Amino acid sequence: MTHPPEPVFPAAAGASPPRGIRLGSPDYRRVTIALFLAGFATFSLLYCVQPMLPEFAAEFGVSPAHSSLALSLSTSLLALAILCAAALSEGLGARRGLMFGSLVVASALNIAVALVQDWTVLLVLRALEGLALGGVPAVAMAYLAEEIESRGLGRAMGLYIAGTALGGMLGRVITGHLVEAFSWRIALGGIGLTGLAAAIGFLVLLPRSRNFSPHPGFDLRYHLSAWIGHLAVPSMRWLFAMSFLSMGCFVAVFNYIGFRLTAPPYEMGQGTLGMIFFVYIFGIFSSSAAGGLTERFGRRAVLPAGVLITVAGIALTLPEGLVTMVAGLILLTIGFFLTHAVASGWVGRIAVGAKGHASSLYLLAYYVGSSVVGSAGGWFWAAGGWSWVALFLLVLHGLALVAALRLRVLSRG
Repeated sequence: MTHPPEPVFPAAAGASPPRGIRLGSPDYRRVTIALFLAGFATFSLLYCVQPMLPEFAAEFGVSPAHSSLALSLSTSLLALAILCAAALSEGLGARRGLMFGSLVVASALNIAVALVQDWTVLLVLRALEGLALGGVPAVAMAYLAEEIESRGLGRAMGLYIAGTALGGMLGRVITGHLVEAFSWRIALGGIGLTGLAAAIGFLVLLPRSRNFSPHPGFDLRYHLSAWIGHLAVPSMRWLFAMSFLSMGCFVAVFNYIGFRLTAPPYEMGQGTLGMIFFVYIFGIFSSSAAGGLTERFGRRAVLPAGVLITVAGIALTLPEGLVTMVAGLILLTIGFFLTHAVASGWVGRIAVGAKGHASSLYLLAYYVGSSVVGSAGGWFWAAGGWSWVALFLLVLHGLALVAALRLRVLSRG
């Protein structure tokens, strides 16, 4: 199949680029730990409000769907900010500084959210927090794709995704216990301080970019050409569709499972509900294992397997029994993080030039899916409870499986 030509991206003339960081080297360990911290901080800050949605609904007198705006607005603005951050980092070349600044500002905003008394102000601050966090995800993926040699890229990307899983888990678990012991305000303040500490560790550990040549100034035509060039590649479009569907469904599950488990017959408190998010441990292992699995079986086999594992997990949440529900959440988490680790690493392999732009499009789809599907799940919850939510997500995963199978046809490796 013939694809439209890629845009021409500037590169240093003459000399070949510096060699990528080798798997197992000291710099490789520093990079993976630093990006692990960045992923941890980003997801703990972003998703720490998720177990608090029932608390917000009760305290501020809003509906479950309206309470989910505390998360959906953050992810919506994050999606927009990712495009701007990718373009900015391509122009300035300040990959490390941009990520560090984003983490510091977002952490400070999370602390500010803990102090507000008005629901509208809370939503505004959460939206700004999402905007600030846009400097991390796309730039982190681009940094790894540029700086790590191809043999170690899958493992490094998996460890970064593992950091996001750990941040997502502890952000929810810790806040659940702090809410029950103190208040949601103390919980948000504590997560903000943790984010500041992670940002400092990130800055100390991460080496400066060595394989990146910035595109000076802001040239709108250059950025549009880069985005359009990536969108012109069919396999990229299917990866973006996979990103939208898988992330949207994953967020929808954890947005509304709290409403199910705090209602009869479960009637869980916030501390117990927070323990549910320990299933993220399985996501940490599956994302870390993704690199080895793709090396052994190939992305074309592992990606649809991740989708099918997720489908099995959603199906297991349908019965009323708590054991089967937890088992379903475990499978769902394994499948999602496996899918995301494989798909995000695949973007870096396919992209020709301007990898920050390719990563930004993938993550734009990722967070738009989080916002749109995450909020839309509230309509299905209101209409028919959890069974309607699960059916909605199963239909969307049918589309995700189509995307994975199309990628099998279009790509190799």
